[in-house]
Amino acid sequence: MPRRPFTPKVVTANRLLEGDVVYLSAADEWVTDHHLAELIEDEAIAQLRLLDAERQPDIVVGAYLADAKAGPDGPEPVHFRETFRSRGPSNYAHGKQAETL
Repeated sequence: MPRRPFTPKVVTANRLLEGDVVYLSAADEWVTDHHLAELIEDEAIAQLRLLDAERQPDIVVGAYLADAKAGPDGPEPVHFRETFRSRGPSNYAHGKQAETL
């Protein structure tokens, strides 16, 4: 079976203490805004960035590479799951969605 071509990714995880969804920025900071994440277009670099994230178990858990695409304001999620995660908890009393009240 032929290998699928690499598509752009962002590194995402959950912050250990708060449980917030976070993204690794190009400045090696964990940010809560998907648009501030580093959009990685090279597979080898993506794997290295994921390893960097996995070496931070005192800060984040469950790090993985998520498909993304370039948007006018920065990376945008490609799949529904990542769009849902980027919006914060589904409970309006917490996290990013609390700000919309």
